[in-house]
Amino acid sequence: MRIYLFCLLISVFPAAAHAVIAQQEMRPGIPANADYLIGEPGKPAVLLLHGFLQTRDFPTVATLTRGLQDAGYTVLAPTLSLNIPNRAQSLACEAVHRHSLDDDVAEIGYWVGWLKSHGHRSIVLVGHSFGSLQLLAYLSLKPDAAVKAYIGTSLIEAQIGTTARAALIAQLEDRVLGKQRALVNQPLSFCRKYPSTPEGLLSYVRWDQARLLAALRQSPVSVKLIMGDQDNVMKRGWLKALALVQVPMVIVNGANHFMDGAHEFDLLEHTLKSLDTIQPVPSR
Repeated sequence: MRIYLFCLLISVFPAAAHAVIAQQEMRPGIPANADYLIGEPGKPAVLLLHGFLQTRDFPTVATLTRGLQDAGYTVLAPTLSLNIPNRAQSLACEAVHRHSLDDDVAEIGYWVGWLKSHGHRSIVLVGHSFGSLQLLAYLSLKPDAAVKAYIGTSLIEAQIGTTARAALIAQLEDRVLGKQRALVNQPLSFCRKYPSTPEGLLSYVRWDQARLLAALRQSPVSVKLIMGDQDNVMKRGWLKALALVQVPMVIVNGANHFMDGAHEFDLLEHTLKSLDTIQPVPSR
């Protein structure tokens, strides 16, 4: 896999630190990019993933990236390609979606490998919203041994509106088995209309609350959740369900799904506290 690095001069960072843009070809003709902010060698590297259809420039992620780097952590913040070459903008709900969760998970794996190839042997996965789900999906498939911990913020399942999930899954499975290629238009996450291939939609729809809870219980690495008690995106009872899994969780009072405003500082503080407990492996 070809890897390109383009050095950038960013004046807002300390002189001792610097940033680059990393690029990898995820699939033939589909390059994807990530911000690589280099921190102190004695700390674990953070792979920070954005939410559904967004980019690494989404405010919650961009603010957390800067805060982590200022605290001395190396941060790799990719933008998932969603099968669009060099994607740099959020993807509209109404666009034709030819990506899948399998593609997303594969790209996470590529970026973990990229960090390892650059000497990082202790990696922490940090996600926001749907990015937290995608990272859990990666962890459920024999993650690289360099991954030491997971921090999920505003973790949420693949929401599908009022549709009965079991019936939708059965319908999509029939389409896949019948090799039907016609697009399916179905609510997904915050999208009221989400036209997608049957295979792609099915890969997301299967990740309901039960599957998320199981992935948390079975995580091969340490888990920490950071949630807001004023998050009106999650369904009623979700915080109680998460509490029953008995994984470490911080509930930020007054914080919404995006942890914006004054709660940006709470998100950064709790993330840093979690990172401080992780013993790094010396970089090569």
